[in-house]
Amino acid sequence: MGIIKEEDYHAVVARVFVKYLELMKKLQLIYWLEPAGSHGVWGLDDYHFLPFIFGSSQLIDHKYMKPKSIHNDDILDNFSSEYMYLSCIQFVKKVKKGPFAEHSPLLNDISGVPNWNKVNTAMLKMYKAEVLEKVPIMQHFLFGWLIKW
Repeated sequence: MGIIKEEDYHAVVARVFVKYLELMKKLQLIYWLEPAGSHGVWGLDDYHFLPFIFGSSQLIDHKYMKPKSIHNDDILDNFSSEYMYLSCIQFVKKVKKGPFAEHSPLLNDISGVPNWNKVNTAMLKMYKAEVLEKVPIMQHFLFGWLIKW
């Protein structure tokens, strides 16, 4: 279709998608909305995969930030506005109560992975298995001649 060119992909995610996430977070807080996740604390909420995928890809070549950095509140406070993954972690910590390892065991376990490339690869595999290959989720998407399902 040519509406968005490949050289614009980064800007679409970094600007448009980030603004969309900010709006969604605001609505979740205002109306006390809870995600319709299918695995409870044992998985990511279905609609939250993309920010973690995009966010982990942002950090792949970062010299100092490691997956375990999510446990450092100073890092979250200082860098969540720059990195989508850190922003998501900070939001999770804001809306969920109790120890992080208890309310978000998957994210906690992922923080033990040695590098962001492995985090990103794992997130993509999970997204495929838990979202794209699930009929109850994908049945709500409209498909045309460009994308077949």
